[in-house]
This record gives sequence, structure tokens and C-alpha cells, in this order.
Amino acid sequence: MNHGSLASPRRLTMPSSSSSSSSSSSSVQLNFPNGASAQALYVQPLDLPQALARLHLPPSQPVLVVVGGAGHLDSIDHQPLTALFTELLAPLAEELGITVIDGGTNAGVMQLFGAARAACRGSFPLIGVAPLGKVHLPGQPPLPGTHELEPHHSHFLLVPGQEWGDESPWIASAASLLAGSAPSLTLLINGGNIALVDLRESIASDRPVVVMTGTGRLADEIAAALCSPDSEMRAGLSLVVQSNLVELSKSMVQLRSALCSHLRPARLSPSQLSTQPNGQSSLIKPA
Repeated sequence: MNHGSLASPRRLTMPSSSSSSSSSSSSVQLNFPNGASAQALYVQPLDLPQALARLHLPPSQPVLVVVGGAGHLDSIDHQPLTALFTELLAPLAEELGITVIDGGTNAGVMQLFGAARAACRGSFPLIGVAPLGKVHLPGQPPLPGTHELEPHHSHFLLVPGQEWGDESPWIASAASLLAGSAPSLTLLINGGNIALVDLRESIASDRPVVVMTGTGRLADEIAAALCSPDSEMRAGLSLVVQSNLVELSKSMVQLRSALCSHLRPARLSPSQLSTQPNGQSSLIKPA
């Protein structure tokens, strides 16, 4: 995957509620009522690489971007989705050393991933990226239209913006920068209009997308469009469907296979190695 040619996140004005007035990103420790804590960075425009360096995460680790339903996820059955996160996604992230990036708020797929990370006592980085103007921090009174952060994330990037969707280019760029030479992947579960923006940003970064079918709304809309590519589809969906970067998963077994295929570090099997006269091994390329 090519991470070298990235479009910079569009320039946005830092909301006046930010506690940072300097030209570089600042860091704060968030302490949640449940006793959990997380590092939060106020990210300034054009300062994303420096901000990510301050997270002190291992370089070039596989990255999974999770996008999808937030508030509207409450209308579907949570039991199979909870199992998806607690039995597959969080344990696999721990097993493979995956860095996970999502929207960070205490709703929908983000809440489910945070709870699953806590349930498995995971140590993998779970980074929430949210527009500063749409969230309120623990210990602060909520303003109208703002949402609380999910307390089991390890890190937060609070980026300039007053609307949902302002964070989308930052999520895509953060994933590419953190992955470096390692693979990255976007997973869609349910989702609506903002998730569609997230997918378009991932595709613009040449990031493969796996859609979990049967989870409703955008995920099932994309699945139907892929099965009937000649049918009419709403504006913005055709770019996703025609990108050749999207694949469907219909079960947890299929999803695990897809995630491992994309994100597991490549290992050479003994049959791919041959011993040379000098005693060193060399790769035998498959025919």
C-alpha cells in the first residue's frame, strides 16, 4: 500500500473552547469517572506528524480504522455486534499488535470497541479522533450538541472542527502515518452519511475496506450495490463501489480471515526458503 502521497487534512479553525493557544499541538491527561485515564492531544493544522510522534507508539504497526454507526446503532440488536467486538476484534487486535483508530465517542461502534478492550484487558492502542467542537471532556459541563468520550480508549486526537465529518480526513491521515510501511485497513459496521465520508477518505488514501454485511444501513447499502453494480445508487456511493478496494464479509469467520490476510505481518514458510552454498537462506519466489 502506498502511504507516501497523502493529501493533508483541510485547514480548519481551532474552536475557541480549545485550551491550546500555541502553534503546536498540546497534550492533556483525561481522567474519567470510572477511574480510567487517557492521553489527549489537541492537534493543530499541519501538525499531525509531530502530534502522533508524541504518542510514543511503536513505528510501522498494522492499523485498523473502524467506522460505522454511532447513535443510530441503538436501533439494531447489540448482542451479535457485542460478540463481534469482544470475541473477534479486540482479541485479534491484541494478538496481532494492531493499532485501532475510531471516532472516540461513547456511542455505537466506538463504545463497543472501548468496552471490548476493557473486557479483554487489552493493551493495544485504541485512538479516538474527534472534532473538538463536538465533544466535551470529563469533568467539564456538556454543551448542547456535544458528546462524551469513550473512557476505555488509550489516546485521543482532538482535531479542529465544529461538525461531524471534520475529523474524517484526520482519521485517514493518522492511519497512514501510524502504519508507515505496515498494512492498514478500514472496517465498516453499519454506518450513515459520516461513515461514507470516512470511506471516501480511506479510499483516497488507497486503504482497503472491509464491509461487514448484515449490520444495517450503509454497510448493507454498499453490499447491495456491489451485488448489483448497474443499479442506481445515491451520490457519493459510486466512488466507493467502483474503487476495487472494497470487499464484503458475511460472518465472523470471513471477517477474521480478511483481517488476518490484510493485517497479519507476512511470514515466510519453510517451503519458500532455500539454503544457499554459503549457508544463508534466500526467498524462493512462487511460480
